[in-house]
Amino acid sequence: MNQSDLQALKIPLLVLLTVVVAGAFAIYFTDRLMKTERRQLVLQQAQLKQAQVRLQKSGDEKDIIVRYLDRFRQFERTGFIGEEQRINWLDGLRLANQQADLFGVDYQIATQKPYPFAAEFNPGQLSLNQSLMQLRFRLLHEGDLLRFFDALARQGAGVFTIDQCLLRRIDNRGVIRYQPNVHAECELSWITVKVGAAAERKNP
Repeated sequence: MNQSDLQALKIPLLVLLTVVVAGAFAIYFTDRLMKTERRQLVLQQAQLKQAQVRLQKSGDEKDIIVRYLDRFRQFERTGFIGEEQRINWLDGLRLANQQADLFGVDYQIATQKPYPFAAEFNPGQLSLNQSLMQLRFRLLHEGDLLRFFDALARQGAGVFTIDQCLLRRIDNRGVIRYQPNVHAECELSWITVKVGAAAERKNP
């Protein structure tokens, strides 16, 4: 191969080299573009899955709300959810006293405090509180005590627990007539719940 032949091949070789380099760059950038597109696809698939989960969760939450809305509103009316409704409590005591046919009820309500056993119920965003109430009343016999608390629960004036009761026999010196024979002192915990933002404001 002489000098003239090499000179003739110079241009075709340059063109071939240019094509090879251009092809190599094309393959490189195409590979990078495909990897970028794959990452975008994975990201979009993850976002779609999250959106589907949120949609499913919102549907589940809606079902829960619809299912328990009436019960929630009932708890609000009875004073279990929301602020204390002490007037309703006192009305409940008065009506329970009448229905149990007692000799009157004396009461004393303490200030509201956090419910000491709230952690056992894992309340989450709920804030459980209690107000202690001391009750003193006189009974014809011990059975009146159960009738009174049954009547009090039926009033729907709130949720309460009976912490303790002390009973003491009254000495009537053998007098036979309709009069109290037992003195009772009981301590109740009136429990209320605050939900969501109300609980956060109270317990920052």
